[in-house]
Amino acid sequence: MLLLVLLVAGGVGIFLLGTRAAAFNATVSTAPFPSTALLGALNGSEPVNVLMVGYGGGDHAGAYLADSIQILSIDPETDTTTTIPIPRDLWIEGISEFSQNGKVNEVFAVGQAQAGLDAAGDRLAEVLSDVTGLEIDHWLSIDFAGFEEMVDAVGGVTVQNPTAFSYTSMEAKHLAGNWDLGTFPAGELHLDGAQALAYSRARYTSVFEESNDFARSIRQARVLAALRSKVGDGGLGSIGPGLQLMDAMEGRVRTDLSVIDLALVSSHLSSDRRIELSEGQVLMATTNTDGQYILVPTGWTGPGDYGGMQAYIADQLAQPIPTASPSDGAAP
Repeated sequence: MLLLVLLVAGGVGIFLLGTRAAAFNATVSTAPFPSTALLGALNGSEPVNVLMVGYGGGDHAGAYLADSIQILSIDPETDTTTTIPIPRDLWIEGISEFSQNGKVNEVFAVGQAQAGLDAAGDRLAEVLSDVTGLEIDHWLSIDFAGFEEMVDAVGGVTVQNPTAFSYTSMEAKHLAGNWDLGTFPAGELHLDGAQALAYSRARYTSVFEESNDFARSIRQARVLAALRSKVGDGGLGSIGPGLQLMDAMEGRVRTDLSVIDLALVSSHLSSDRRIELSEGQVLMATTNTDGQYILVPTGWTGPGDYGGMQAYIADQLAQPIPTASPSDGAAP
């Protein structure tokens, strides 16, 4: 879902001029306008890693628990992009930046409670740098309302859904087979903002393969690709939807990237592959002392033991990327 934010920036970035650009930058970024931290990096030799976080927002309990966590890893030398979804149930223990210990989706919430959204982004980026072995250079976040508003701003999106599924929002209803929230049929779907959010987030579904964080992240990629097509490639036809999306982003997006850097990163958004931290191969399921379901690296020996996961990510990133990319934006 969070790739959406960069996508939006890419669609409008070159049109943000003068005071309008400065005003927009001031509402979404901690970085000054005009400035760039990535112009040299994206033309260099070292990977650039950007953390993307989606969260519920609002005043309810758990409003700042991270619902979607993804790392966008850009290789400037090969001009390729790898997406690494991070499961929300990944257990964090033995990491100095998060001494409380807990699931990775709690890190963002703790940071926000202590010092606001900017601290939340910084904290999660630091923790994931330690856990994944990647240097997380920058971060951005968006709440659910912002996601809906951006999809609605372009008149909705159309996706190709390969697998029909029904869904609910509660585990008890899932176990009872009560799919009270509806069905997404197979085939072409036109989704408004609320539907796109539900499609991206659905976790309790009638199809086993669709009921996990990995399936969710692939659906999010489909919505991203669809929105990209509505925004365009930055030509004159992109101005209208770009300005609408920019308005939708204000007050909903927060990042440490300037608007200029968002535009730079956006040119690397086509995800050439995904690295899945799958259960069984990289992670194993267990419970913490409170009986909660958690995921830890396979072969976990205790707090701070993320070496196996780091080695897997490094090995996968070192592999050549296939030249063909899926047409729907959901790289395997």
